[in-house]
Amino acid sequence: MKVLIILLSIVASASSLTAQSLALTWKTDTLLRVPESVLADSKGKVLYVSNIDGKPAEQDGKGFISKVSPDGKILSLEWVTGLDAPKGLGIYKNNLYVADIGRVVIIDIAAGKISSKVDIEGSEFLNDVTVDENGNVYISDSATGKIHKLSNGKAEVYFESKDFKRINGLLALKDGLRVADFGNGAFYNLSWDKKLTKVADVAQGTDGIVLTGKNEFIISCWAGEIYSLGADGKVTKMLDTKEQKINSADVDYDSKSKTLYVPTFFANSIMAYSFKK
Repeated sequence: MKVLIILLSIVASASSLTAQSLALTWKTDTLLRVPESVLADSKGKVLYVSNIDGKPAEQDGKGFISKVSPDGKILSLEWVTGLDAPKGLGIYKNNLYVADIGRVVIIDIAAGKISSKVDIEGSEFLNDVTVDENGNVYISDSATGKIHKLSNGKAEVYFESKDFKRINGLLALKDGLRVADFGNGAFYNLSWDKKLTKVADVAQGTDGIVLTGKNEFIISCWAGEIYSLGADGKVTKMLDTKEQKINSADVDYDSKSKTLYVPTFFANSIMAYSFKK
């Protein structure tokens, strides 16, 4: 996950989705190539999709970013190329930040070109990206259990913990970061004063995190499950596509249309879901 700070006014007005299930609205053509992350840019009215197009840790230069319309049309399959195995995405102002194994690639959105690349020293498998309201970029490293911070072009280790088994999803909010651990299935709150608190046990393979209401979240699990986490700490399964061999990687959510966007990894498409009771 990824994603700009969600305004409190939107959060306050969002209705509870924790007791609902998901209904498929549309899916893209299967032209995407191992899509790992999707990010909705409401300003540009477009979805950005990271395509690994190879092995998740291979530096092969085959990775690329796609642009997809909010109704599922592939606008530009290879909008920006020359990446290795791009995963998490984040936006701040005119920049799109992409986790790319051991570096963060920064794309000038208006130009549609890579503007710079920042190597993250000591990193091994950078995964998710999130951006706070001040433009600080946080990147999870699933291999080392560290969260890196990129600010003003300089990177540093922001946080690490022995509690982490294989951290993945990140989400920056007003009170701190939310962290999903792929390895142990836990969901954490990491306050800005760096106090780590387990909120819930979701399921092994947790991947993306989105906020849907006040202290309400949707969490994807890579193998093909989507869960909601209520303000009361209750975890509810909303979707299971494991039998169909459809993955659910790093999701995003449009609070205006109440649409959940799901990258299907090996199924090579983005699926959009609405909510039903």
